[in-house]
Amino acid sequence: MRTYVIRRVLLLIPTIFLVTVAVFFLIRFMPGDIIDVMVQDHMRDASMQGDDEVLDPEKLKAMLGLDKPIHTQYVEWIGGIITEGDLGKSLWNDRTLVEDMVERIPITFELGLMTLIIGNAIGIPIGIYSAVRQDTWLDYVGRTLAIFNMSAPSFWIATMLIVYGSIYFDWSPPIEFVRFSVDPIANLKILIIPALLTGMAMTGGMMRFVRTITLEVLRQDYVRTAWAKGLKERVVVIRHALKNAMIPLLTMFIPQLGMLIGGSVIMEQIFCLPGMGRYLLEVLTNRDYYLVSGTNLIYGSFTMFLILLTDISYAWADPRIRYK
Repeated sequence: MRTYVIRRVLLLIPTIFLVTVAVFFLIRFMPGDIIDVMVQDHMRDASMQGDDEVLDPEKLKAMLGLDKPIHTQYVEWIGGIITEGDLGKSLWNDRTLVEDMVERIPITFELGLMTLIIGNAIGIPIGIYSAVRQDTWLDYVGRTLAIFNMSAPSFWIATMLIVYGSIYFDWSPPIEFVRFSVDPIANLKILIIPALLTGMAMTGGMMRFVRTITLEVLRQDYVRTAWAKGLKERVVVIRHALKNAMIPLLTMFIPQLGMLIGGSVIMEQIFCLPGMGRYLLEVLTNRDYYLVSGTNLIYGSFTMFLILLTDISYAWADPRIRYK
């Protein structure tokens, strides 16, 4: 196992390198570079203030260091990460990515944690119960609920909730975010609805998945033998069936942990949550090259770590699995 983990960790290095190269270069191929965005933004502000000053794109590019060859920019950026741990600074205001992440990741982590708790606390038990009570009316209700949750887009439900809530109940989500450390109750009131909507969308897929794998395990010979021995239903389901269904369940559950730092772009945008998902949308819109590259480096590294964690967890779930 130790050799396997070391080998996988070493393989992460070239993979992460390729991710950084791909993101760093591809963002610059998007239509309209950051110089165009800055010039247009300045012209709009100048026209509102009656100012005739015009920015020189070439001088602006030189000031930001974007006049250098793209490979030189990449070497400087990746060198700053290796030597100083500097993931990049904004080309708009000189704020570092680390400063922005310190402010935004706790919000995304809280939203992601609530979403995972809601999605799995509802989806897994109902999926197991639907499998154990196959083809009963409760199974049909659970399957219908799962299909509805999978079919109805969470962003559409969120939009309808805000529209009809404001029309008929004079309710709208708060625009200003309140941190948990300032007011826990107000914080939970802000996050509970987006977490519930995102969690319900997750619930549908989890219910269907858990039901399928549980049914497959319940039809195995060793489960039939457990029934034949006269064991209680709870013992058969939990000790025999569910334990052996852990591997595919882990395959689906562990990658979901990416929400803890990745967030939900749509939900954070709809409910005005200053998390990492909305942050990535903002830096992409502003063509903030170094922040886009640094953010994707964090996301990519965390995702690959979760994949490694998933593979390692297989041996924990099934002792028969050994890595050589």
